[in-house]
Amino acid sequence: MIEAKSQISIHDIHRFWSDNPLFAEDGAHELGSPSWFEEHAKIVINDGYAGHFDSRILPPPENCGRVLDLGCGPGFWTVELLRRCKIDSMTSADLTERALELAKARLAHYGLAAEHRIENAEAMTFSNASFDHVNCQGVIHHTPNTSACVAEIARVLRSGGTASISVYYRNVVLRHWHSIGAIGGALASMGAKLRGRGREGIYRERDADEIVRLYDGSENPIGKSYDRSQFQALLQPHFEVEKIYYHFFPARSLPFAIPRLVHRVLDARLPFMIFANVRKH
Repeated sequence: MIEAKSQISIHDIHRFWSDNPLFAEDGAHELGSPSWFEEHAKIVINDGYAGHFDSRILPPPENCGRVLDLGCGPGFWTVELLRRCKIDSMTSADLTERALELAKARLAHYGLAAEHRIENAEAMTFSNASFDHVNCQGVIHHTPNTSACVAEIARVLRSGGTASISVYYRNVVLRHWHSIGAIGGALASMGAKLRGRGREGIYRERDADEIVRLYDGSENPIGKSYDRSQFQALLQPHFEVEKIYYHFFPARSLPFAIPRLVHRVLDARLPFMIFANVRKH
């Protein structure tokens, strides 16, 4: 069962992400420094979107009043939303104080401001209909009760409010990894890996579910992936699904550089993230 992970607690999730802030091992600069923020932004755009920012993630103009960046991590999306949209009121929320510290520092670096809140996405403390738009990128696949998170996103949105939500995508590679895992082993022997958090042997792993979990670290309590029908089934009880699209091919894990055009093809054909633009019923 993809949803029920009752043996894993929010405390487990909090402890891991407090000790392992997102992208902490991916940069050459000191965590939280201006150089690290600049480098991190390049990594996100280059690896996550093959070098091209996708404006479909942004809220529609009519819903830029009160915006929540849920699971803000080190603040990449909080900054991008503020820089790219005319937002009246921005709130960044995360489970850990460490993430909010980094988000605050990032906003200060860019001369931007937001309210910051410690929040559990499964049970937020915001009132009903508090927001016009919720941004939630790569967050709710890291919590025991993902369905509760979706229900909470709907609860804190006003009627007609929108959200951009993404999770790990169970693409053709993951669905058939039991048959093609030897390719991963070959890449590993050539030097393919992810740096830090005990992820160096990820390409040698033969269990697709374990690969999803291991992507964020060997001690990561939970990581889930969804195919399109599973993702839509999560969303449809609460939202009209207006658009589904895909991104993310982790080129930085390969043992060789690939041309940008090739990366864009892989981003489109072998994506590891699925995105949805949704509107509250």
